[in-house]
Amino acid sequence: MGIKIISKNRKAFHNFEIGEKLEAGIELQGTEVKALRATKVNLGEGWVDIDSGEAILKDCHIGHYEFGNRMNHDETRPRRLLLNKRELIKLSRSVNEKGFSIVPLKIYFKGRYIKVEIGLGKGKKHFDKRESSKKKDASREMARALKHKG
Repeated sequence: MGIKIISKNRKAFHNFEIGEKLEAGIELQGTEVKALRATKVNLGEGWVDIDSGEAILKDCHIGHYEFGNRMNHDETRPRRLLLNKRELIKLSRSVNEKGFSIVPLKIYFKGRYIKVEIGLGKGKKHFDKRESSKKKDASREMARALKHKG
């Protein structure tokens, strides 16, 4: 089964410290699948809410399918994520007790199915963001120096 990444949420890694990651299925309409094949998706503002025993992906923008005429979908409609009961209980506990947020990290094709990778994230403060960018710059400089040496 090949994995073809449709879109990644780079903003999530900047704004959150991502801990545990989970793979979830997603409930879509026909025109949404065709729009995803054309990579018309933006996960940047997306987040996951657990409401009455269901995980729901909210504010994820999937663009209109250009040949979808009047049967096209609403671009930012809430979409149900398909998770096990055990996973839902674990996620809701983490959100309620520990103060984590659930964010979509990437959306991809796995075989013929569309999957969403979600992660439990703890929000970063402004100084944490600055420090992580300094670490990233330092590691980039070290890699550049090693490349020129060898």
